[in-house]
Amino acid sequence: MLKISEEEKKALKGRGIIMTNDGEHFVARVVSSNGVFSNAQLRALTDAAGKYGDGRIAMTTRLTVEIQGVAYENIEPLVSAVEACGLVTGGTGSVVRPVVPCKGTVCVHGLADTQAFADRIYNEFYLGWHSVKLPHKFKIGIGGCPNNCVKPGLHDFGIVGQSVPEYDEDCCNACKKCSVVEKCPVHAASTDEDGKLVIDWEKCTNCGKCVGACPFDSVEEKERGFAVYIGGIWGKTQRLGTPIGGIYSEDEVMKLIEKALLIYREQGKTGERFGRSIDRIGVENFIAQLKSDDILDRKQEILDAKLHLSGGATC
Repeated sequence: MLKISEEEKKALKGRGIIMTNDGEHFVARVVSSNGVFSNAQLRALTDAAGKYGDGRIAMTTRLTVEIQGVAYENIEPLVSAVEACGLVTGGTGSVVRPVVPCKGTVCVHGLADTQAFADRIYNEFYLGWHSVKLPHKFKIGIGGCPNNCVKPGLHDFGIVGQSVPEYDEDCCNACKKCSVVEKCPVHAASTDEDGKLVIDWEKCTNCGKCVGACPFDSVEEKERGFAVYIGGIWGKTQRLGTPIGGIYSEDEVMKLIEKALLIYREQGKTGERFGRSIDRIGVENFIAQLKSDDILDRKQEILDAKLHLSGGATC
């Protein structure tokens, strides 16, 4: 059994070096900016796993990888090897966690360049806010369309690509062979007794499949952007993220993330997940604060405050 202090274990864990259940070895969690590794990085990681670990690399649910079986004396050489290929270890603690995007960048259903957006969020909030302690971990997920493959609604801050259709009834000629009805995957589109297109906007998920389907241009894209969900939790307890309403640009989403983090740091209780803070503060109250810019006036004061210095996330 390796004999190191609890303080050192905690410090190593904060760097993404986590002791395993044998009490002697560690896994080193390696973070990507957007779930993508280059071939050169993968070669470097496999070499490092063979040289400093037991040769195994495991995938995680947050698109990081863990080099397994690392002996204590190999920790620093391994970290140096990881950094030499442009990567970092980490992804633990009561901070912003690694960003999880879907493959919307290359997916036929993708409505946004999710990997590029994740890279932007990673640089601004994972790296830029890495020293900012929060009440608990804060997970961000980006889905490129309403298929929700990475389950954005179960993240603390969920982002979903949207293509909002606009229906011009005057362009519909009731052809009785409606391509929009055929394309809609959630059965939000139907035709009335005269063959005229009818859209149930309560069912519409803004997937964009209907846009351009009509040969008479009755359905076109009105707006493209992102829907936002806050407070999702998946674990011992669950909470589905609350939609805040509206469609937002990338820049607007970035500002919403910043404000969400500031409110959470200022008003959240240490050890309290973001969704539970929202419920305690009140959903309407929280969303009102999120959509206002008042919190930005206190930004530096909130960042400088000595808050959440101990406790919080345990994994």
